[in-house]
Amino acid sequence: MTLWLNAGIIFTFLAIILILFKWGNVRCVGVTPVKTFTFIAILFTSGLDVGLIMFPLTEFAGYADIKTNPEYAFANPIAIEFAYWGFLIWGFYFVTCFYFCVIEPKVQFFEIPWVKVINNTVIIGTCAFTAFLLLSNLPWYLPTIGDGESIVPTFYLIVLAAICFAVYSSTDIKYVRVLSISTTWLFMALIGFMWLGAFMGTDSQVSAFTDNLALIGGYFGNLNDFVLPLNDYHEFYLFWWFAWSIMIGQFTSRFVGGLKTYQVLGGYVDFSFHSDRGLV
Repeated sequence: MTLWLNAGIIFTFLAIILILFKWGNVRCVGVTPVKTFTFIAILFTSGLDVGLIMFPLTEFAGYADIKTNPEYAFANPIAIEFAYWGFLIWGFYFVTCFYFCVIEPKVQFFEIPWVKVINNTVIIGTCAFTAFLLLSNLPWYLPTIGDGESIVPTFYLIVLAAICFAVYSSTDIKYVRVLSISTTWLFMALIGFMWLGAFMGTDSQVSAFTDNLALIGGYFGNLNDFVLPLNDYHEFYLFWWFAWSIMIGQFTSRFVGGLKTYQVLGGYVDFSFHSDRGLV
């Protein structure tokens, strides 16, 4: 399976080069085009669940444990976290977004009945797995309610409420637009508030913040080492991103409002960098 994964990753990045070379100036228009800011907000919201909130916080300590994971020793924990959650990962989403926006309307491959069944099965399975992850990680965020060792109905109610809200908000474009824009501004305000608190506090050290921000350079300085799996756990993530990218591409492609292909890629890359940088 590792060989297939490596081949898929290499093919994906070669596809990005081909797309930019051949269709870089093609204007992409989805079935429900929105303004550029709204499109970026939808990208932001699409990556909020596990990619920006759930796992990076719960797993960050593991990225620093080079005794257990010596393969992480060549880079710092922030660079490792960025490798798991940002930048190259969104290249997968760009390819599927471009496909569903420009190519799929012509070939209608995903309208073939058996393809549609497989696609819907993958989407349902991926969403169900994400709901399971939310349920599994809630004790980390809400330890006063439960320790994760026993069944706590409150956790199940929270997950059920999240699923119901997600389903309802996806029934109309106006809900998607309002949710995406409001969530984006809320998180920007939250990031700004945390930065202000860090700089204005009694033990404020601006140099510590800038030093942490500079650690992201460890990712780009070792970019070639992050393309293929670092270990089995990283391999699991990459398989997950491939499965997830089909649904993300289908969803986000609907809202592209006339951007050129290279601008769509710029939107994905800019989102992945700034959203992960907010965690620093």
